[in-house]
Amino acid sequence: MARPIGAFFIHIMEGTIRYMRTTAPLLLPLFRSANQERVLSGIFLADRRMSIQNLSEHLNIPYPTVHREVNRLLQAGLLEEEKVGNYRLIGPNKQSPYYRPLFELLEIAFGPVPLLRKVLQGVDGVREVVIFGSWAHRTLGQPGSAPEDIDVLVIGQPDVSQVYAACSSVSKKLGWPVNPTIMSVDEWHADTPFLRNVRAGGVLNVIDSSEPKARS
Repeated sequence: MARPIGAFFIHIMEGTIRYMRTTAPLLLPLFRSANQERVLSGIFLADRRMSIQNLSEHLNIPYPTVHREVNRLLQAGLLEEEKVGNYRLIGPNKQSPYYRPLFELLEIAFGPVPLLRKVLQGVDGVREVVIFGSWAHRTLGQPGSAPEDIDVLVIGQPDVSQVYAACSSVSKKLGWPVNPTIMSVDEWHADTPFLRNVRAGGVLNVIDSSEPKARS
């Protein structure tokens, strides 16, 4: 009997149960797959409703995959849609009893990037921001122990007290300790053992120097 690709079989008595292998997100492995989590968090943590096409482009996930996940979530009552012309604008169903606990889970697990971007974009002197360390590694799919905190590199010449206050606000909101390290642009581009280790492990971009500066 040929072994199936991407699946395995367990024989119980005379029946056969087929299990498909899927990859769950390492930060919160409660979801069926990383794509399901990304679609959910992309919708729940967004500040506006999006079409499926916009969501596909924003998440860099193929349209058929996003379409399939959205339809499943609509049928489950977790999402709702609004027809505007020929577009279906998708958003979370805030009337669902699952909305609040699900939103809080998604925000805690996957909200640090958008929340840190929001609070640090308004700090003068911030050029770039990246998350490194275990939280970034689990988000990037690298196996390891569960993270205990979020390590943040803030590049530029910002006011130190403003950076710490911004990171503290995110920490209080999410429950994760957020540990900022501030360095100049020259220091960031230096070749040091610490930075070689940071880059080798992979980082998550929060603010890129090419992004327009947000003003409060």
